[in-house]
Amino acid sequence: MPLPIGFPRRLPPEVDLLVLSFLGHFTWEILQAPLFASLSNTDHFVGIGVCLKATFGDLAIALAAFWCAALARKDRNWVTKSGSLAPAIFFAFGLLATIGLEYLHTELTGRWTYDGVMPLLPVIGTGLSPILQWIFVPVLVLWYMQRLMPKSVN
Repeated sequence: MPLPIGFPRRLPPEVDLLVLSFLGHFTWEILQAPLFASLSNTDHFVGIGVCLKATFGDLAIALAAFWCAALARKDRNWVTKSGSLAPAIFFAFGLLATIGLEYLHTELTGRWTYDGVMPLLPVIGTGLSPILQWIFVPVLVLWYMQRLMPKSVN
């Protein structure tokens, strides 16, 4: 049965999450590129490709974190609901995944290296920029998702 004329079509919340996250994470990846030694002597378009691949990794983290929060809340529209459990799970998963992947790729596989100007977190040695990325970008994404979702979802 087709939707009545004038009825707004809603996409799944994951679509909003991925589109908004792509915009934020790709921008952040491009801006933080000078903080990585492995990108300092890279051709421009190769560097964009590296940032694009990193963005797809960020999207995978965001989607997994979103689904963990949705599973805990038993609701895929948890972004518009009150309560702190789902957002806490979302951010905890994202931050832990980021720290784990940064450690894996900088310390174990050497897939990328930080430049000397990258501030490092004490004890764990993870770069500050990737951690800040997983705080600021998702905060803006969730805030905008709340604005996009219909109020009747509450």
